[in-house]
Amino acid sequence: MNDDSSPAAEPRTVASTPVAATPPRGPLLWRWSGPIVLLLTLVSLLALALAWRADQRVHSSERELVKRQQESADRAAEAMLLARQAQDAMREATAKVALLEARLGEVALQRGQLEELVRSVARSRDENLVNDIEAAVRAAVQQSALTGSAEPLVATLKQSDERLARANQPRLEPIRRAIARDLDRAKASGVADVATLSIKVDEVVRMVDELPLLSASEPRSDFAAEDRPVVEKARAPAAAASASEDLGDRVSRELGRASRFFADNIWSEIRSLVRITPIANPEAMLVAPDQVFFLRENLKLRLLNARLALMARQFDAAQADLKWAQGAIERYFNRGSKRTQIATEMLRQVAQQARGTGVARPDDTLAALATVAAPR
Repeated sequence: MNDDSSPAAEPRTVASTPVAATPPRGPLLWRWSGPIVLLLTLVSLLALALAWRADQRVHSSERELVKRQQESADRAAEAMLLARQAQDAMREATAKVALLEARLGEVALQRGQLEELVRSVARSRDENLVNDIEAAVRAAVQQSALTGSAEPLVATLKQSDERLARANQPRLEPIRRAIARDLDRAKASGVADVATLSIKVDEVVRMVDELPLLSASEPRSDFAAEDRPVVEKARAPAAAASASEDLGDRVSRELGRASRFFADNIWSEIRSLVRITPIANPEAMLVAPDQVFFLRENLKLRLLNARLALMARQFDAAQADLKWAQGAIERYFNRGSKRTQIATEMLRQVAQQARGTGVARPDDTLAALATVAAPR
């Protein structure tokens, strides 16, 4: 634009200035106007190229910016979606954690209840075991008192100790120690053997009918039964010596032996006619023959009463009946007879062994059971 307006302005400049003061410039401007125009054209083209290039860069930058803005918007939307999903997942996780905490609390509560139930069951099992053992021991004490034997108590204490050993509870160890002490005392206690004593009394009852009375003479055995062993012993050396002697000596010896045998036989018969018996109680000889049956039966009844008293563990009554029976046998029966001596000895043994010693009570075991069963 400046180039186009310069020729038109030039005459105005010339007109305003004096002609004499300006030298002639026409050919010079004309000569330099072409390069100037060319230069200006090049500059314009360069400026246009630079502007076009800058515009392209701006458009490229705008497109890149729009693209990046779009990507940023997409990423922001994706981030928002992910954040929303993360929030949803966090809420779900929070809800799950709360649910897990609630369930964990329930599990802990159930575990505590289960442990308490197990402890209560264990306590109940121990209490039931203690109660069973106490009932068994008390029943064994009653059975031992009725039977007079320590076997029921010993068996019950052994069984109780085995049950406690299987339970293997430390709090039950005092009961086992108490059972061991009571078991030793029960084994060491002397108890009357009622079965053996009853058998002996029955044997004496059976022998009553065979016992010889003082008032009835017992038939004596003949000479052959009493003195035959003596005669045989005398004959043995005589027979051995007769082989070496002559006939006369042997005949005289046989006659002497026959005379002695005949004299001894006559003396035995004479001695059987007279019998001397020392009697401490004269009333024993006054027992009538028809009263002998009642005497024997009364003796049997007293012995049977003693047997029943032994079986009932009434040792005082048994001792009284046994004492009466011993006195009756010594008073009315022949004490020199072998049967009478055997019966008297058996009654003496029964009276000596029939003592009310009693079975040792398991007081330590009952006290330990009461201590363990007491509420803590």
